[in-house]
Amino acid sequence: MTTTPTTAITNIGTLVTNDPELGEGPLGQLHNAALVIEDDRIAWAGPTAKAPATDAAHDAAGRAVLPGFVDSHSHLVFAGDRTAEFNARMSGQSYSAGGIRTTVAATRAATNEELEANLTHHLTEALRQGTTTFETKSGYGLTTADEERALRIASAHTDEVTYLGAHIVSPDYADDPAAYVDLVTGEMLNACAPHARWVDVFCEKGAFDGDQARAILTAGKAKGLLPRIHANQLSYGPGVQLAVELDAASADHCTHLTDADVDALAQGSTVATLLPGAEFSTRAQWPNARRLLDAGATVALSTDCNPGSSFTSSVPFCIALAVRDMGMTPDEALWSATAGGAKALRRTDIGHLSPGARADLTFLDAPSHVHFAYRPGVPLVSEVWRRGARVV
Repeated sequence: MTTTPTTAITNIGTLVTNDPELGEGPLGQLHNAALVIEDDRIAWAGPTAKAPATDAAHDAAGRAVLPGFVDSHSHLVFAGDRTAEFNARMSGQSYSAGGIRTTVAATRAATNEELEANLTHHLTEALRQGTTTFETKSGYGLTTADEERALRIASAHTDEVTYLGAHIVSPDYADDPAAYVDLVTGEMLNACAPHARWVDVFCEKGAFDGDQARAILTAGKAKGLLPRIHANQLSYGPGVQLAVELDAASADHCTHLTDADVDALAQGSTVATLLPGAEFSTRAQWPNARRLLDAGATVALSTDCNPGSSFTSSVPFCIALAVRDMGMTPDEALWSATAGGAKALRRTDIGHLSPGARADLTFLDAPSHVHFAYRPGVPLVSEVWRRGARVV
């Protein structure tokens, strides 16, 4: 009979478990703590003095240890660069959904190898900053073949793959948006569904209206895909209400909300995923996280990493923005970037460090997660473990 080797992480200055039954407050914090990993799972968490015997040990040297970040919204299958657009925006031009077309042209022209190399580059970048789970989308191909290959490439790197054929109306269908909706809900969906878990739509002026978004998400659900939605980013609109109506896992952006939108999110199971990198990069109005949290809504925090409106892979940077400009406390921002992201992906095995959870750990060269906002821009992540193995 063989036994699975166990490893203890000892001498943790502050351990965030996100399990109030294990420690203090909503973050379940423990001081002078230890974790035991068996295979790829957490087997035990508690005070170092009470840690059980293990086959191996790793000294955290007083550093803080957190769950790995769960980045539940990104757009990483793309080619090209939009530096000129960003420069123009910082010089006074406004942001609109139309800039996506630049990336569409570059993505269509790229080879599979170029797309995958770019994807893995940004995944490695994110991992170094503590992201151990990520979602990513198609949406820069907008033809059946290009959307299918984007999802096929993404699915080799994550289980959290989202079909976003409805990012904008394809330039090929500029004069016939209804025909493009037919393509997205028909031939393109049939080709893409086998490679995806989720279906998404950009419900916004300049993209898809409420009726089109409902048709796209409903067709995706009929193919077994779970809905999520880009909602209420640039203006007030029907996206949040539609998300709650269709039991979408998340409504993402949530910048322009009515009281009815906030109430719907608070009363439903749809997570409000906030993406402060987008507001930073477009100089737009900040989402009001405080309003959502005080109403009782569940909030996630994500990077929205994409080449146009939020070209950051850094969850720590987004945490700092959320604390500084969106009314979140450091504890709330960390929870939203870990447990909140897991809820936005409807996952129970990540985003926390309770026994049975996946052993995804982020070590900080700091005594507390508060340093993300207290020392913004400093590379605090010193070590990352994923599925019980050190990867950074």
